[in-house]
Amino acid sequence: MPETDQDSGRGLWYGFAAYGIWGLFPLFWPLLEPGAADDILANRMVWSLLAVVLFLVAQRHWNWIRPLLRQPRRLAMLAAAAAVISVNWGVYIWAVNAGHVVETSLGYFINPLVTIAFGVLVLKERLRRGQWAAVGIGAAAVAVLSVAYGRLPWIALTLAFSFATYGLLKKKVGLSGLESLAAESAFMFPFALGYLIYLEVSGRGTFGHTVAGSYGWGHSALLVLSGLITAVPLLFFGAAAVRVPLTVLGLLQYLAPVFQFLIGVAVFHESMPPARWAGFALVWAALAVLTWDALRQLRADRAGRAAAVPPPATAPALLKG
Repeated sequence: MPETDQDSGRGLWYGFAAYGIWGLFPLFWPLLEPGAADDILANRMVWSLLAVVLFLVAQRHWNWIRPLLRQPRRLAMLAAAAAVISVNWGVYIWAVNAGHVVETSLGYFINPLVTIAFGVLVLKERLRRGQWAAVGIGAAAVAVLSVAYGRLPWIALTLAFSFATYGLLKKKVGLSGLESLAAESAFMFPFALGYLIYLEVSGRGTFGHTVAGSYGWGHSALLVLSGLITAVPLLFFGAAAVRVPLTVLGLLQYLAPVFQFLIGVAVFHESMPPARWAGFALVWAALAVLTWDALRQLRADRAGRAAAVPPPATAPALLKG
């Protein structure tokens, strides 16, 4: 098999690994109880920085830091990205441990639709008819789900809007996943460490403590591990991004919310009355329209590029003597 095909195959597996790990996150956060969501979040922030630094040391990848420090605008956007992803992580951890796994999956299902809306509102992009249709169906899905839940699905909307904002900021900053996480973790670290000290002083912290019949040193080890499982899928994602087309990554991104949805329904047995199924069906229909439109546009672009390439010149026929 040619080397390029091998790279593409490896990239596909890296993508599966990245989105698979993200999709299995709902199985991990409950293991960190009885730590509260704020305790888990602060530990995740602290240990994420340590994990990322270890990866950077292993790769000897430091040359991006000094130029970044001379660009206050990019630093400000990274600080904003760190704040936004902190909200995303905190809401996600709380929601999973509070029994709202299905709604967290909804957030990541509608995230592509929110990202498209941001493209129109912030980047002044023009949407194709298929994209408008997908956004319209998605808006209808949110209305149906609001009725089904008896409230606005604020968990899903917070996750979708915070992650879309995070993606927009990362697009403008232009760092790789690992570099970006390192910078964001550096911004988070002092606040997270200070909050862990506060939890310790107030008697609410769980790291480094053991309680007979409740949790032991394994709990502290899992808190440390939270940093590693934050960094590892980003490494897989970065390896996939340079090996497979963006359209493939765009399709792979649906793996994570699919896994989350299945875990919520099959593992945690969360309630799914008919009205919620109807709302999710609309979301999936919107994503189907969005995917169809993206693939159709990709084929059109390829056909346009092929038509623009002039045919090779025909060699003149040799005269027979």
